[in-house]
Amino acid sequence: MIGNLTGDVLQAVLEAVPFEFSVLDKNDKVLAWNKHTTRIFKRPVGVVGRDVHDCHPKKSLYKVEKLLMEMKKGEREKARFWIDLPLEGKGKQKILIEYYALRGKSDKYIGCLEVTQNVTDIQAIKGEKRLLD
Repeated sequence: MIGNLTGDVLQAVLEAVPFEFSVLDKNDKVLAWNKHTTRIFKRPVGVVGRDVHDCHPKKSLYKVEKLLMEMKKGEREKARFWIDLPLEGKGKQKILIEYYALRGKSDKYIGCLEVTQNVTDIQAIKGEKRLLD
């Protein structure tokens, strides 16, 4: 990153981005997440510090485990998939979910970033709209 952000500014940026995210450490422990009150996939605060394996449905857990192992081995840097999910009062919505390997110095695996975004409105974009139109 170029430049420096104070803790307050960084916190505001992480809450303002138009997607929700979760961060895991290199041992698959949940470190943090944003948008706590408006998340698509809500979780209790007590999840911080817990193993991510305890946070996923059994039917998809083996896929998450495989993905994280591939990232740790350096075989994969990201994964992207999408689902149609009924959201309260909105009907089915297109949800994009992406996982990114986090790498520190010397490209060493230090964790994983999971990003989730409702892209239904983005998919509906047509034509052009200019700033302040």
